[in-house]
Amino acid sequence: MPASLPSVTPDWAYEREHWRRGHFRVAGVDEAGRGAWAGPVTVAAVILPGLATEYPFRDSKQLTAGVREEYAAEVRRVALAYAVEHAWPDEIDELNILGATHAAALRALARLDPPPQALVTDYLKLRTGWPISAPPKADALSYSVAAASLLAKTGRDAVMRELDLRHPGYGFAAHKGYGAPAHRAGLAELGVSAVHRRTFAPIRRLLEGGEDGLWSADTERP
Repeated sequence: MPASLPSVTPDWAYEREHWRRGHFRVAGVDEAGRGAWAGPVTVAAVILPGLATEYPFRDSKQLTAGVREEYAAEVRRVALAYAVEHAWPDEIDELNILGATHAAALRALARLDPPPQALVTDYLKLRTGWPISAPPKADALSYSVAAASLLAKTGRDAVMRELDLRHPGYGFAAHKGYGAPAHRAGLAELGVSAVHRRTFAPIRRLLEGGEDGLWSADTERP
C-alpha cells in the first residue's frame, strides 16, 4: 500500500442504492485507453462481495504502476466474478470509440459468472436490462468501479507491452499508445501500423498525406 492514499476515497454509496432494492450482485465497470491513438480500448467488469468491506482499491490513475499491479491481483483474488474485454482498432474504426467501448463492456458483463443484478459505471451509460448508476468520476467514488479500473488499466498496459514487441519503434510500452512526442516521432518515421486507430484525427491526417497533424493535435497522457 502506498504511504499516503488520495484524499478522495471510494465507498459503497452507489452499490447500497442497488442493495436496498434487492440487487446484491453489483458489477463495477470501467475502461482504459479511450483516448489513445493505438491499441485496444479495454473494459473490465467486477463484482465484489457485498459485505461493505473497506478495500485499498482506488482509481488506477491515482496509483503508481507497481501499486496498480498489486491491487489488481487483490481484485482478482477477492472478486466474486470479473472479466476483461478488448475492442481492437478495427472495431473502434467501425463503431467509433464510444460504440466500441460499449460493445466491449457488454461482452465483459456477459462473461460474469455469477451474472450481475445491477451496474455502477464510470459515466458509461450502457443500454442493458440491468438497473444502472453511471455517475462521473465513479472510479474515484465506488469500490466496484475502482476495482474495474485497476483490471482495465493493468490489462491494457500488458497488451501495449506486447504490442511494443510486435511493432517496435513507436514506444508503445512507455506511452501506451497515447499521443506522446516519442509516439509522434515513431509515426513520422515508420508510418501507421496495423494497430493504429485509423479514424482518429491525427492518424487519419497522416494517412491522407500530412504529418503536421501529429504535432498540433490535442492529446491525452497515458
